[in-house]
Amino acid sequence: MLYQTKAAKRALFASLSTLALVATAPAAAQDTDTQPAESEDVIDDVHDRRMDSRSVIIVTAAGLRQFDLLAGTSVIEGATLDANLDGQLGEVLADVPGVTATGFAPGASRPILRGFSGERVKVLVDGIGAIDVSNTSADHAVSIDPLTAESIEVLRGPAVLLYGSQAIGGAVNVIDKRIPRRVPNEAVHVDAIVRADTASDLREAGASIDVPLGGGFVTHFDGSYRTTDDLSVPGFVLSENLRSELLEEADEEEEEGEFEEAEELREAALASGTLFNSATETWTANGGFAFFRDNSHLGVSVGVYDTFYGVPIRPGAGHHHGEEEEGGEAELEEEGPETVNIGLRQYRADLRGDIALGEGMFERLRVRAGYSDYTHTEFEGDEVGTTFDVQGMEARAELIQNPNGRWRGSLGLQYYFRDFFAEGEEAYVAPNRTEQISLFALQEYGDGPIQLEGALRYEATNVDSVPLGVERDFDAFSGAIGLAYDGPQAFRAGVNLSRVARAPSAEELFSNGPHIATQQFEIGDVDLGIERAWGAEIFARGRLGDVEFSVAAFKNWFDDYIYLSETGEEEDELPVFEYLQQDATYQGIEGELIWRFLDTGNFALTADLRGELVDAELSDGSNVPRIPPLSLMGALEASTGSFDLRGEVEWVDSQDEVAAFETPTDGFTFVNAIATWRPIAANPSISVIVKAENIFDVTGRRHASFTKDFVPMAGRNFSASLRLSY
Repeated sequence: MLYQTKAAKRALFASLSTLALVATAPAAAQDTDTQPAESEDVIDDVHDRRMDSRSVIIVTAAGLRQFDLLAGTSVIEGATLDANLDGQLGEVLADVPGVTATGFAPGASRPILRGFSGERVKVLVDGIGAIDVSNTSADHAVSIDPLTAESIEVLRGPAVLLYGSQAIGGAVNVIDKRIPRRVPNEAVHVDAIVRADTASDLREAGASIDVPLGGGFVTHFDGSYRTTDDLSVPGFVLSENLRSELLEEADEEEEEGEFEEAEELREAALASGTLFNSATETWTANGGFAFFRDNSHLGVSVGVYDTFYGVPIRPGAGHHHGEEEEGGEAELEEEGPETVNIGLRQYRADLRGDIALGEGMFERLRVRAGYSDYTHTEFEGDEVGTTFDVQGMEARAELIQNPNGRWRGSLGLQYYFRDFFAEGEEAYVAPNRTEQISLFALQEYGDGPIQLEGALRYEATNVDSVPLGVERDFDAFSGAIGLAYDGPQAFRAGVNLSRVARAPSAEELFSNGPHIATQQFEIGDVDLGIERAWGAEIFARGRLGDVEFSVAAFKNWFDDYIYLSETGEEEDELPVFEYLQQDATYQGIEGELIWRFLDTGNFALTADLRGELVDAELSDGSNVPRIPPLSLMGALEASTGSFDLRGEVEWVDSQDEVAAFETPTDGFTFVNAIATWRPIAANPSISVIVKAENIFDVTGRRHASFTKDFVPMAGRNFSASLRLSY
């Protein structure tokens, strides 16, 4: 059966990849007279986004005429961002083709791109890292509040090497206005949003204000507050497998005369309706200042991100603490699972500069720097269990070349430093420091119809732990090249090839101990080597009449792939997970088709189809853990000048191609509806959004989540939001 399933999946990959190539033919055959007129840049004053005359967003990365040429970029902003807002970045992007979320808990959910997560997905704030520890463990929240984001970019392809070779899966770049990006035309510019929902009793609000001070000076302030109660879920909280396991344990306890323990296990197994200890509370405050003169600007900002959220614990799990007897010898005392909560606070300072250099070899110098003081505390009941402290900084300088005929690009230097310290009874990672210096270049040649893009990156990484007496140095070279055909009607098709190298992280090297928040005993390996991967991608995107489409198929061949795998053993009554290394193969396809099949000018009907599929295997023939299953979404949207109505059906397949000791996950189907009302015709940026999600109250679990068996997705949820901009 397993062989047949994999054979069917490979056949599906082959068929869809062929369709990706076939899709290029009709567009390429279009008469060149249909090519749109030469574009000119315009500015959307509300969101300060650059668009061309076809309303195609040009991404913020520097040095390229159209950065999305080969990068496979998706941009979420405006009404789409408002409709998908959530407290965690992973949930905001979960509907983007090729993206899902870790879904560890309502307070912690990070993006997964093409099946890649953690160290292989770079989360950025305006081009530099979030400088938190969200990449090191699924229970750690991303220290970015999407509520005050201006837009979010999902980046793939050769251009991702601008930001780091760790971004094998891609990068997520959150664009905000903490450092002002323009001088407002108004005396005061205000953006504000308020939201509420029923599934979590959400109450949140955020606002930003930009004030020009004259002489090219602008100041900015923003803040947000969000609070939720325990999440409402449909049916049983636990999966069928876990319920059966707990009920069997309850029977065993009862046979041994432990009636109280048996009753507790049965109560946990049959819990329904509410996900215990899943409430959250988050607030942010930021202030920024910028100076604009001619074509240059320089700005700084400071801010704080603070969140406190519950971490649901696997029912029936227990752990031990060592306690000293009077005689001085330690004994192990068994304790049941306690309520675990995480308090996280990050103080952050940022600098951004964009200096015009004239008409020489280089057009501009762009500098970006950030400093973070981050504290993450895991509470067990009312007691402090473990505290993680991180001080870090990241800085980059990029020289943007003046176009030389058909040649353009950029060269840059990047520096990263992180000092990590953990203390407490479950400080499972030894104190360590990571320092990295990188050189990178991105070049593009051609104005069409054929364009060539290439990227190179060198990273020198030092990771050391003084308490362990271990120091590792890594030299990693990465490169990528892409060739594309840029045809009529915004049509593009091409191929990308890459060779990427990633140094192992401190957590992969130095972990060794119990981690109560994830209910795992994690063991690293100080002898891990560099992870390398060959990558290939074919893509096509464009417009055929009233149809817009985007499809990409990819494959990655890993040498010494690093992964966290359950061993089947237990330590301190926790399952043992080890960081291992062997070759692996990833392959997948993702796509979207938008068909505006009716458009009278005042009324339009649009169909939207999306899907993604990923398959990943280790060289020994086993499956890579926690790979998302096939998912498809279909939507129908009716639009008028002041009112939009959208209905969605989201189908997620079951996942039974699992790693050792990993449980399968049932599929599910969600039905959603969204209504948007713009009551003031003269100001469409004022909008009211009403949303109904999971209308039929279906149980859904994300296979990529470590906690899927006891943290289901939200049940039926009604939400409303009001967005103002003036």
